[in-house]
Amino acid sequence: MENKSLYERLGGIYAIAAVVDDFIDRVMEDPRLNSNPLVDEAHHRVSRAGFKYLVTEMVGWATGGPQKYSGRSMQDSHAHLKITAQEWESFMEDFHTTLNKFGVPQAEQTELAAIVNSTKADIVIA
Repeated sequence: MENKSLYERLGGIYAIAAVVDDFIDRVMEDPRLNSNPLVDEAHHRVSRAGFKYLVTEMVGWATGGPQKYSGRSMQDSHAHLKITAQEWESFMEDFHTTLNKFGVPQAEQTELAAIVNSTKADIVIA
């Protein structure tokens, strides 16, 4: 039996886009994240639709899909936000809440979490 990519196991770009849609709405409304005034300002300045597009593109690419990520690097797009480790933990809680809402199996959640956590050093200030 052929091993399927994480992208395929997640159901492809349409399934990924549905999950990202929920996740970005959750993150942008999270008072724990918006208590950081720099994050709050960014959440009100950035186009939600554009943000969802770029995250969908990135997840597609990172999970083995045909998409190419066209946004800025994680460091360039987050350094000015001064995101703390506690805010990162809140972000990851939101991430798991969304994955659970959509019934993403644990094995795929673990793989996705590893991908997301690989960006932490470029996003969190300390």
